[in-house]
Amino acid sequence: MLTALERGIKGNKWFSLIDKVSTERTLQLAWEKVQSNAGACGVDGITVGRFGKDSQNRLLAVNEHLKRGTYQPKPVKRVWIAKPGSAEKRPLGIPTVTDRVVQTALRMVIEPIFENRFHPHSYGFRPGRGCKDALWHVDQLLKAGHTHIVDVDIKGYFDSIPHGQLMALVREHVSDGRVLGLIEGFLKQGVMEHTGWSKGEDGTPHGGVISPLLANIYLDPLDWLMAGLGFQMARYADDMVVLCRSREEAGKALETIREWMAGAGLTLHPEKTRVVDMNPADSHFDFLGFRFKRTRRGRLMKLVRPKSLRKLRESIKPRTKRSSGRSMEAMVAEMNRKLRGWSNTQIPAIWKIWINGCGRVCAPSCASGGAVEAGAVVEIINAGPTATLQESGSFACWMRRVLKSSVSVTEQPTDWRAGCGRSASPVRRGERRKSMRCSYLYHGAVGSLRHPLSTIPAHHP
Repeated sequence: MLTALERGIKGNKWFSLIDKVSTERTLQLAWEKVQSNAGACGVDGITVGRFGKDSQNRLLAVNEHLKRGTYQPKPVKRVWIAKPGSAEKRPLGIPTVTDRVVQTALRMVIEPIFENRFHPHSYGFRPGRGCKDALWHVDQLLKAGHTHIVDVDIKGYFDSIPHGQLMALVREHVSDGRVLGLIEGFLKQGVMEHTGWSKGEDGTPHGGVISPLLANIYLDPLDWLMAGLGFQMARYADDMVVLCRSREEAGKALETIREWMAGAGLTLHPEKTRVVDMNPADSHFDFLGFRFKRTRRGRLMKLVRPKSLRKLRESIKPRTKRSSGRSMEAMVAEMNRKLRGWSNTQIPAIWKIWINGCGRVCAPSCASGGAVEAGAVVEIINAGPTATLQESGSFACWMRRVLKSSVSVTEQPTDWRAGCGRSASPVRRGERRKSMRCSYLYHGAVGSLRHPLSTIPAHHP
């Protein structure tokens, strides 16, 4: 199959794929992925652990159903989760473990077919691509003078994808009837709530393993249309921005997108879709959890979006209660996992900021040549209550102070040792008298001090 992908096939269509989906090796690999991701049970009540106790027999049964074309997906269990920074809730679908295994196997087979044809400026849910690549692309375009931004927001995208038009795009490259029937079965499997079962008319199920791939397939024609007209664009699933050199060009781009959306059965959000001129001071736009902002001095800054910071605070406060009854070591371990993941995704927002291991601004000589940008907003935080936890490299001993009100930098420091082990130049009392608030955090314990751009891949499409 890989050789055929490289050479191409006659008519660009695949006629026999179900045998690749149903093979024991594919199902075993799919089960291992589902098992590693864990997750909750679906409407049948079978957990990942219960499935694992008899996985071989269950996979054999799935294999037989797929070969005969008799596999029937079960309804998706719908739960409602809180929207970060909002009182609203959004739906989340939980397929059964068996359905997740079949969807994973199906994705493993058909994803290379479409991945070979996706446009390079699509970054969401694709192998070897991610948020950092999309943000790097946007940053480069801004520096190149594309300062008029079309911020596009599709209203309820995953709930609004028309099944007929989506399946027509899939049929352009897949002609195996049983595979097409399997995809349609997952699209129409319906939703089970406490109020009962409802049939799925449009959209892809939230939480489905194959949903991101189908969402990319549906928006791929838009990617090629915009590129053919000469527009520069970055898209991550349904989040997209078009970067233009003039307001007139941005207006044409928005009109083109609006016309395409109307033909595709989708609707742009009237309030969130807008054109932003990034030349005036204090202008900004948000993309993938970050805020690109023009300062009063005319510089472009990459900041963590306030909504993302608020979400981090809300997730940390319950974990650091003194009355939780857990040991400090347990809280330290949990906080390190949480903050390590958060810092890995927020690296692009601290390109200009250097923080040492004890939470203070590190001297340029200590930060491997990286200087703190003039006028940068940081917060001076004292080290934790115990030297042992501080040396073990944990955020937990001082993170609660980071998330509270600002701390004056005139506060007398208690430790000036940097995360890399060298002495950082102390900020003496009276040298700086402004109270500053922390918007960027990076701790030597999570990773050794290095230039944050080193975490971004060197080669980009």
